[in-house]
Amino acid sequence: MVNLLDEKNRGGLKDKLAPEELRYITFTRHKDDVKQEIVNSLRIDNVVQLVDSIQFDDLSELYFDSSVVPDAWYSHSDILTRMQKRAGHENVLVQLSNVINSAKPQSLVVMDSVTDIATQSNTPNSWSNLMGFFRGLQRVSKERGLTCYLLLTQGILNSSQEKELSDIADAVMLFRWEESTGSRRQRVMYFEKFRGVMPHLEERDLVKFAVRISTTSGFEVSNIRVVI
Repeated sequence: MVNLLDEKNRGGLKDKLAPEELRYITFTRHKDDVKQEIVNSLRIDNVVQLVDSIQFDDLSELYFDSSVVPDAWYSHSDILTRMQKRAGHENVLVQLSNVINSAKPQSLVVMDSVTDIATQSNTPNSWSNLMGFFRGLQRVSKERGLTCYLLLTQGILNSSQEKELSDIADAVMLFRWEESTGSRRQRVMYFEKFRGVMPHLEERDLVKFAVRISTTSGFEVSNIRVVI
């Protein structure tokens, strides 16, 4: 995201479609913690100013309201304000919908992470509501030109739930470590699905990519791994 903003500010996206806005949604982490992690990870000019131009939406107060976490640990609101929110039945998905509705068309939205809200949906009814929300999100994203990245940790949900989420998404990317020559570990990325693009990738045997994360360029596809 930061490198995308940097390239956009330098005018390097003239022939590409640049997002109108970058939104980063967190459910449990404090936005200042995310900002500091990005600043500490990258060594590029004006990184602080670039990070400040990202719109952060912190939904942790609503997330923790339904948990046993003490109010003082996550909220600076007074008791009356918190009681009014709970009385109005406002929940994370309602507020998340409001954030999506407020995003500008052609924006990039990152949700960190779906794992947090999916693990709270441990009843059939709540899981059904969550899947209904994501199906609606997929529809409205196409209508408004939004690109939404949903981060999910593999292996926490059961396999059927993971498959249901994957079925809703237009593209599914998997990341893992693999042993390469000389017993060196290599980070690789797989496209499990990519609607409209997957047939072209498979025709050229471009399914697995070697990737890395550097302090100067962020996420990089360093070379293409051909799958035979």
